[in-house]
Amino acid sequence: MKTRFLPFAGLLVLASVVAAVSLPGSATSAAAETGGITVQGTGSVAIAPDRAELSFGVESQGQTAKAALAANAAEMRRVIAAVKAAGGANVTTQSVSLSPRYDEQNQVQAFVATNTVSATVKEIAKAGSLIDAAVDAGANQVYGPSLSRSDQGASYRKALEAAVADARASAQALASASGLSLGRITAVVEGGGSAPQPYAVAQKAMDAGSTPIEPGTQQVTAVVSVTFSAS
Repeated sequence: MKTRFLPFAGLLVLASVVAAVSLPGSATSAAAETGGITVQGTGSVAIAPDRAELSFGVESQGQTAKAALAANAAEMRRVIAAVKAAGGANVTTQSVSLSPRYDEQNQVQAFVATNTVSATVKEIAKAGSLIDAAVDAGANQVYGPSLSRSDQGASYRKALEAAVADARASAQALASASGLSLGRITAVVEGGGSAPQPYAVAQKAMDAGSTPIEPGTQQVTAVVSVTFSAS
């Protein structure tokens, strides 16, 4: 009786075929476990601003650069003192500029110096009085206000929670429509948020007789992309 030997290469091929058929962790099985439902969710939280940032500038003119800058410095010191006295906090210089002013013949007519500072008022009700104080002291440029809330980070986190809940509702609708059972969250990607946007409701908050400032209500929005398992 003759003994037959399979070639070694043939044994390897046979073993590979058996493994592919019998092992549960094959590529086909792994592919079945991937996928899921990925949706985007949006959440918004309404907030009432409780602070305002304003900028005040002084523009001065002189026959020489030195004269213009000196006049501007004197006026700006008065403005800064008035802003601080009126409750302005974190007073910060934003820009200082000096440039010639030309006439129609392109000759230097004068020099113009400008100095601008920003300040934060932690009570919006005092923002109007702050503007008035700065202008009374010599400010001839006013910018703002930029309204915000001191605990805006906490508001954004609430918006994130609302965005995840919104994503779950959308995923559940998709799963039901597809005859699937929605499972756990497998991945979450923060899509970023938007700066607070003005909202329809407005509230008056000002000192009597001062420049009126309407704080209104703003919305903080968050966006997330969420993947759920489904079977």
